[in-house]
Amino acid sequence: AILTHNRAADGTQRFTGEGLADGIVVTPSHNPPTDGGFKYDPVTGGPAPADVTNAIADRANELLGDFKNIKRVPFEQAVKSDLVERFDFREHYVADLENVIDFDVIRSSGVRLGIDPLGGASVNYWPLMNEKFNLTIDVVRPQVDPTWSFMTIDHDGKIRMDPSSPYAMKGLVDSLNNGAWDKYDLVGGTDPDADRHGIVCPNWGVMNPNHYIAVCVEYLFGGNRPGWPEGAGIGKTLVSSSLIDRVAASIDAKLVEVPVGFKWFVDPLFKGEVAFGGEESSGMSFLRKDGRVWTTDKDGLIPDLLAAEITAKTGKNPAQLHQEQVERFGESWYKRIDTPTTLEQKQKFAKLSGDDVAATTLAGEDITAKLTEAPGNNAKIGGLKVTTENNWFAARPSGTENIYKVYAESFESPEALDKVLAEATEVVGKALAE
Repeated sequence: AILTHNRAADGTQRFTGEGLADGIVVTPSHNPPTDGGFKYDPVTGGPAPADVTNAIADRANELLGDFKNIKRVPFEQAVKSDLVERFDFREHYVADLENVIDFDVIRSSGVRLGIDPLGGASVNYWPLMNEKFNLTIDVVRPQVDPTWSFMTIDHDGKIRMDPSSPYAMKGLVDSLNNGAWDKYDLVGGTDPDADRHGIVCPNWGVMNPNHYIAVCVEYLFGGNRPGWPEGAGIGKTLVSSSLIDRVAASIDAKLVEVPVGFKWFVDPLFKGEVAFGGEESSGMSFLRKDGRVWTTDKDGLIPDLLAAEITAKTGKNPAQLHQEQVERFGESWYKRIDTPTTLEQKQKFAKLSGDDVAATTLAGEDITAKLTEAPGNNAKIGGLKVTTENNWFAARPSGTENIYKVYAESFESPEALDKVLAEATEVVGKALAE
């Protein structure tokens, strides 16, 4: 909505001038209920940079110190003001979807797509898609429940509305396995604010987001988006699977590896430097069919629709296509470990360098790179990534909690992955202790 409002008559994006729009989202996202959020999107439409969000947080905390003196207006009075104009976000968004997804192939194929909105914002969007584009998408769990009492708990015992988590999606998967699969060819999900996706396939369950990204890029860059800019790259975060690297190399597509955070895809998507941006935590966006920017923030609905398009066009669901990629590029094992840390130790991550890693091998393989900057844009990653031919790990502090995260992947075996994680924990522990 921000991008289309700010577009000039000739189709170019405006970033300066009169009448520009920005946006605020009040959202629970996929987080536990205690971590509801307030998001700000500037005129670029995508996530605001840290200096902007920090300024907003500082000002909010300043105001909260004297909150009783903040002037307020009752809602009923506010909506009658000349300052308030109603806007139908649902109609606006759904009507534009045909410019990013091939509904013709979905409609003609008869692919049966189920959707679980996880009790959130996308629940009423799918029926409007059916109406506008003559589709047969079925909302599997249409109830809107702000308590999320229907959710199964996530891996750490918390309520987390994460459509890419097998733990959070267990209730849905159990119902599908108990007979509901008779009605669907695949099922997609969104988190409550619909900026993350989940893909569930028969005889497979919930796909790992890394695996689905690899399937998407091979499909999209493999001749199914002829209107995209020539030479536009595949954007991935540096903690996403190296399977994506191998797929990109096989189709001779440029890979742009950036630090963690979707904000790093905003400018590249605008400029057409990347046509696709995806992150390991199930955030994704890609360009319109004509090569113009669709959204510079994560969109949880279009990946679900793309799964239906892929299934319709190829005759195979994304899990089956992933299995074919494994046969060609090898199977990998991927894991993330969270470790409690202190604020002082978190600050040390920013000072890490390749010199802090004395080791020359990782899980028995020669180390090929020790990175503190992302290769795609030379931006600081706020931590460290160490790679070999078949293994890698990355360590970085959480931006919201007093933990640091170690991500690791091995194309050798689960045992090799455990060795990578053990050696990574030792390397990071030594560096933080100094």
